[in-house]
Amino acid sequence: MKLIIGLGNPGDKYEHTRHNLGFTIVNKFLKDFFPAKDTVWTKNAKLKSDIALFEWKPKVGFLEKVILAKPQTYMNNSGMAVQLLATYYKLQTDDIWIVYDELDLPVGAMKIRLGGAAAGHHGAESIIEKLGTDKFWRFRMGIGVSHPHTGRERREDGKKHAIGGQKIKNAEDFVLDSFGSSEQGKVRELIKHGSKALQLALEKGIEAAMNRYNTK
Repeated sequence: MKLIIGLGNPGDKYEHTRHNLGFTIVNKFLKDFFPAKDTVWTKNAKLKSDIALFEWKPKVGFLEKVILAKPQTYMNNSGMAVQLLATYYKLQTDDIWIVYDELDLPVGAMKIRLGGAAAGHHGAESIIEKLGTDKFWRFRMGIGVSHPHTGRERREDGKKHAIGGQKIKNAEDFVLDSFGSSEQGKVRELIKHGSKALQLALEKGIEAAMNRYNTK
């Protein structure tokens, strides 16, 4: 069994923001690979998430039960929902895949990895805290730009930086804004590749997805 979670903030005002890229990608994945009648999200108040359940049968290998989820706790409390889901479905942490935006990666880049620090991402921080471990899979989707400073330094120093041609007061303002017009093409490709990476990871294993989609 696999638990695939896209991170974001619930509500219409956040729908198209950078911070909701995780929601967007799991929505795309569900629409891409399943009939329209099966792409319905169910609200689960007990697990504080919107959930879609399905079975994945790879061409080679055994059928896999999959829980697709979008926490409704808001980003900073994502760990609450992830912990509830992991406990309810009795999952090991290495069977948990988290899809989220990453300021430390340029727009269009993707990095799939197991474990590691949260690098200032409050959703990842919350999950590590609630699970008591960092040993879950992350599908990190780039929303930043090439810059001499790391994303973490941009978050912590409190100064204004030019990111994607925009002057921002801090990273929180940036991630809660929409993608700029110059970013749209790369973002569309990233959403498409994110969906395909999830499909490949289920079909042939997560290492195959890393080899194909991790940005060099």
